[in-house]
Amino acid sequence: MIDPVSIITCPRCGHRKAEEMPTDACQWFYDCAGCGAILTPLKGDCCVYCSYGTQPCPPIQNGNECC
Repeated sequence: MIDPVSIITCPRCGHRKAEEMPTDACQWFYDCAGCGAILTPLKGDCCVYCSYGTQPCPPIQNGNECC
């Protein structure tokens, strides 16, 4: 079962926010509501949820490759 909600934590300011992940695309950019930083995936990760979220993106949760 896929959990579509992930809590993203900004590595710059620590702001946390629950977000619903897209199921049909990777999210490469995320604007932090706390400090305004634009987050991008870490090297080796496919999206910002896999890098900064509490849950990986839906394709990864399904055991598939992402994007």
